[in-house]
Amino acid sequence: MKPRRKFEGRGEPGSNFFVSRGGPSTDELQPSCRELGEWLTFDPDDGRIWLGGERMLMLRHETLGSIRNELIQCVGVEKARGILTRSGYIAGMRDAKFITSHWRKDHPAANLLAGTRMFGLHGLAKVETLHFEYDPERIKFNGEFLWHHSLEDDEHISSFGVGTDVACWMPIGYANGYVSTLLGTPIIFREVECRSTGSAICRVIGKTAKDWDDIEEDLRYLRAEQFVDSASGGFGGDLDPRGPDSADEPEFRMVGASSAFNAACHMLRKVAPTRATVLFFGESGVGKELFAKMLHEISLRKSGPFVSVNCAAIPEALVEAELFGVERGAYTGATASRPGRFERSDHGTLFLDEVASLSLAAQSKLLRALQEGEIERVGGVHAIKLDLRIVAACNVDLRKEVLAGRFREDLFYRLNVYPIHLPPLRARSEDIPLLMAHFLKHYNDCYGRQIRGFTQRAVRAMLTYSFPGNVRELQNMVERAVIAASDESHIDTVHLFRDELFNTKSTFSLGERGHLSTTDCADRETAASGGNFLDRMLELRGAIGSSGDPDKWLDALETRLVEEAVKRCDGNMAAAARLVGMTRMQIVYRLRKLDSSGDASVFEAIEEMPSGEPVHDGSRPK
Repeated sequence: MKPRRKFEGRGEPGSNFFVSRGGPSTDELQPSCRELGEWLTFDPDDGRIWLGGERMLMLRHETLGSIRNELIQCVGVEKARGILTRSGYIAGMRDAKFITSHWRKDHPAANLLAGTRMFGLHGLAKVETLHFEYDPERIKFNGEFLWHHSLEDDEHISSFGVGTDVACWMPIGYANGYVSTLLGTPIIFREVECRSTGSAICRVIGKTAKDWDDIEEDLRYLRAEQFVDSASGGFGGDLDPRGPDSADEPEFRMVGASSAFNAACHMLRKVAPTRATVLFFGESGVGKELFAKMLHEISLRKSGPFVSVNCAAIPEALVEAELFGVERGAYTGATASRPGRFERSDHGTLFLDEVASLSLAAQSKLLRALQEGEIERVGGVHAIKLDLRIVAACNVDLRKEVLAGRFREDLFYRLNVYPIHLPPLRARSEDIPLLMAHFLKHYNDCYGRQIRGFTQRAVRAMLTYSFPGNVRELQNMVERAVIAASDESHIDTVHLFRDELFNTKSTFSLGERGHLSTTDCADRETAASGGNFLDRMLELRGAIGSSGDPDKWLDALETRLVEEAVKRCDGNMAAAARLVGMTRMQIVYRLRKLDSSGDASVFEAIEEMPSGEPVHDGSRPK
């Protein structure tokens, strides 16, 4: 007997609860096949396929099966499962971002159910929703779904037959990534029945991570490296290699699941056992010092010191003394001998941050120390042999600095032994929800707060924000939000963004008929974005022609608004009235004025509608 579908939730209409009894049906909430078809674009002549604005690839199922089998044979079942699970996770996160920006609905369950359609659009499986509940007040999710004719199961059974382990690795990763990103809180899905184990159908259960007894098994497939706290959002246990006491340092926790982040982590793991010089380069705030610390912790030198020096903060006259140390009496005021940063990092790691800021004279002294492996203190007469690893970082292109004559070419090649590029946060947007959850947990603990999570609007705003300050900026925004928000509440956009950062395009959502959705914080958002809204209105004023009389162009502005609303609603006067907050008669009056002025573009557009698409209420003004 097929389980009865049940959708439950708590809250008032328009809040974050998912589908109360007696609410809209799943068919009403999910995008139709026609809507999905409009997102796909094929251009065989140009050799490209798009889903929205993202490039897609169409593969035969045998091709995916061949790739899957090669992975299993080359790296083993465990690593292959991790690779495919992470690939699915990233795909789910990208689809969640796509859905929230392309198919925005007033009903909070709509975006989650849209994910089941996207799941099928990718050809992974047909999803049948049996039950789900979401309580935003307690941050709890519980859902049960059936997957019909899973593609990955078909390929696994074809190659390996029926066994004892579940095989829907990519779909599980996709579900974890999609729902976690959409809700702004970590959700873990488990496959409790699978056709690869002999079951008649695949059945999965998803819960908020804290509601599962043990999630370490689930999380290990989401980690590219064991030193990465990927997708745990701070609930994954002690993943810091230094032990539980280091959990109070958010700067040291490495969080991420994106392909760009994982690539950097793999390179870190490769170079860690060696003594090769490593050069981290990337924009400010991407976490260069964090990666340098982790490199030290997973290297053979982890028992030695890690010494960090910001080269940009050292005055030119003190560079040599700071780096190499001073002998007593070397200059006036040198009353005692003291070691420099090189000596203090002996048998450990020396991290030279912002190395490009050193003067040419300081660069020449640094080059000699690197070449010889020894230093002399200022005022000293004996060379000191050292055994240390040099790790450097810069936020500029050193090759361009060399060409400009501001950086020594020989020093560049000395430092550029093993370069690792750290991508900006905008290039690894899949990691944004993970970082948000991680920093929220940290600052909740740090400040003794009880913030429950993020609203869906806040998650959407963060996913579409460019983050010029990268991870450091995200961390500061979450800290500010934790301070500003009230206990037992959720972080919203007004807590995260300052006025000069607020982006109306990234935070306003569209309702079912294209109108701005009304939410609890809509008025506050509008106030925060007033400057941007005014700019757009002034641009529109210029487009329709300005006048010395403000009443005239305001009247024209309102008329233009009505005209666009009627076009969008295909001539449905009642729908257009609801869209702009007017009565139907006010709409008709405006259009009659427009018609009498000789501009009948609205009516021409209605007349040009394809046959079979009637004007809904037949209320065209005569």
